[in-house]
Amino acid sequence: MKCFLVLLGLLIALPVSAAQLTLELDHASKTWQTEDLLKHPQAQTVQIVDDVSYKRTMTYQAVPLAVLLPGLTAESHLQAVALDGFAAELTAAPLLQQHGARAWLAVEDPAQPWPALADGKPSAGPFYLVWTDPQAGHISPEQWPFQIARIKQLKTVAERFPALLPDPKLAADDPINQGFVLFQKNCLACHRLNGAGDAQVGPDLNIPYSPTEYFGGDFLKRYIRDPQSVRHWPQAKMPAFTASVLPDDELELLVGYLKHMAKRKQQP
Repeated sequence: MKCFLVLLGLLIALPVSAAQLTLELDHASKTWQTEDLLKHPQAQTVQIVDDVSYKRTMTYQAVPLAVLLPGLTAESHLQAVALDGFAAELTAAPLLQQHGARAWLAVEDPAQPWPALADGKPSAGPFYLVWTDPQAGHISPEQWPFQIARIKQLKTVAERFPALLPDPKLAADDPINQGFVLFQKNCLACHRLNGAGDAQVGPDLNIPYSPTEYFGGDFLKRYIRDPQSVRHWPQAKMPAFTASVLPDDELELLVGYLKHMAKRKQQP
């Protein structure tokens, strides 16, 4: 028994293990090890005020994400895939910015592990996409994927998932199409719609029913603003989309897209 307790104590004392991040770009693929990223010549200490995941100021060792994405243009499209199936769709333009809202890949040092996200949960590591000055770029919570395992370049959402598209007769600047853009930015990382999408976290938002069909009055908007205020359960993962992240006019556009798609159901 004594030997067992000693062994258990050693296991508990072990630091977080190193990890690897796979980058799959059209023209090149590379796997980065934790140690290599921590020693990257452009790695530096960054302070994140009001961190989206930790809800407080955090300090990380991080690398500007743009330097890890050689050859990409503003029109490129990426997907960050997390260990839990969260799949954030990311346009490259904001990721490549050198000023204003700037994207960083925070790297968890096994010798100095980050705190747990909540009781009984792991940290945001091993890799976490964080932003300095996010307000300058209107960055949403879904653009802060954590526990990242892979970042890959893909075709756009519209090209990969035609079942998500609004009526093609609508003008490009129609409010419904504007809502579709907001859906990609704020919802597609966790949800599918008409069975289309890569996320495996939340339910489908159209099959068998759209939330616009079972949330009466303004309850859907209230739910998006603060999910726990409408229905509360400890395992809930959906974040609150405050007006600073999703202004009222954008929330209206997003709900308009969902209402439109409720009439365009397609079985997976």
